[in-house]
Formats: sequence, structure tokens, C-alpha cells
Amino acid sequence: MPVTDDPSARPPLDASRLAAADLGRVEVVAEAASTNALVADRARVGEPEGLVVVAEHQTSGRGRLDRTWQTPDRAALTFSVLLRPKAAPAAWPWLPLLAGYAVGRALEEVGLRAGLKWPNDVLLDDLKVAGILTELVETPDGPAAVVGIGLNVSTTAEELPVDTATSLALAGATGLDRTDLLATLLRTLHTEYAAWQAGNGAELRAAYTRACVSLGRQVRVDLPSGEVLSGTAVGIDPDGRLRVRTGTGEVSVGAGDVVHARATGEA
Repeated sequence: MPVTDDPSARPPLDASRLAAADLGRVEVVAEAASTNALVADRARVGEPEGLVVVAEHQTSGRGRLDRTWQTPDRAALTFSVLLRPKAAPAAWPWLPLLAGYAVGRALEEVGLRAGLKWPNDVLLDDLKVAGILTELVETPDGPAAVVGIGLNVSTTAEELPVDTATSLALAGATGLDRTDLLATLLRTLHTEYAAWQAGNGAELRAAYTRACVSLGRQVRVDLPSGEVLSGTAVGIDPDGRLRVRTGTGEVSVGAGDVVHARATGEA
């Protein structure tokens, strides 16, 4: 679809096609403050795994470090998926990385070469095209995970919230059908999730490591505590944490906001 502000060039998602695509329970809503909040509420009242809620217009999406953002009507794919993993809780930190990897894989299917900034930002030419927020929800049936994904599709440069972001259209992928793209994203996510559930954690780690463009680069990590860690990103440990080599040794980071500096050639 072309880069334009004309709403007629941004057709709505086709709920009937999504229903016929064997993707599970996919609900499309015209507007939502946060699809993660909607799915979390459903999880708390016993909704089983597999629910997907998609908002054509999200007005108060949540990101890392309590950031909020919104998407123009029908310009993006903003959706949340309810998961109830059977994997041990110690493995759950891999879920956001898995989701980012799945989005990157799906974009490859439409001819785009995406990279991953740890933990789960999806980049095109070092600009962010998709973000992911995974939240743990306590429910009467045990803990659940809500995976929220926001992918800029036809968003214009003027509509982007920051100059470090991009969209598929701005990257040259015009004429995309959002319904088909959402189906591809969900199928890829289901495939990667099923493989991880089956115990293929080592394969996910290897595949994620190959796709992670943070590795070998000088990075600054803004930690949740407010501290800042600087060094070279050198690997992903078995728990999905980013290994950063600093002047005083190597540190594994489980949460933080990464800013890339220059490439160093290290892997």
C-alpha cells in the first residue's frame, strides 16, 4: 500500500478472511487504548490460550519503560496474543525474543531483510519497524503471557513518533495487504512458539543470535534501575540475556533499553 494519508488507501482488515485462515480466535476491534490490556482482562477471567485481539487504531499502546504511543487508523498492525506456556517459568524470558524473531521471519517472507535489536525491536536498515511488549498476567488458571506486537505498515514519515522509526512502506514494501500480512505473522509466531514449547530452546537461541544486529556493536543499556551500562554486546546467554563486555568484565543484562553505537566487527 502506498505511503499516503488518504484513508481510502488504507482498507480495513478483512475479519472474514482471518476467520477462514485457521489462525485461532482473532478478534478485530475498530479502536482500543491498548490491546495488551484487553487481552490481559480476558486472561484474568479464564480465556484459553490463542486469543488474538487486533486494533485498527490504538490510542494508548504501552512500551518499555512505561512509554505510550498510538497508531494512525489502519496504518499498522497492532495486536496482542494470549499464551499459556507449558514451559518452565525460568524459560519465559525467551518469549519476547521469540516474538521478535518470529516477526523478523515473517518479514523475510515478504522480501524484507530484518534485524533484531536486543531484546525484541525489529529493525529495517537500523530503523525500528516493529516493537513488542510481553507482560505476565496472573490468572485463576495460573500465569499467562500477553504478547503485544506493533508493526508499522503504511505509516508516513510525518506520522512516525521518532526519527529512529520506519514503516514497511517507507522501506519500499508498498502494496502489502495487511490481512495477508497479519496471517503470515500469526502463522510464523505459532510455528516458533510450538517449536520452543517442544523443547527447541537451543535452536531458538542459535537462530536469534544469527539475527541479532546488536552483537558486535558498542551499546549503551539504560537499565530499569536508572543506571547506564556501556560496552560491547558479545552474545546471548542461555536465559536470553544480553552479554555485554565492559571495561571491568562481562555482564549479562536481563532487561534494559539498548542504544546502538558503532559496529566493532566482533560477533
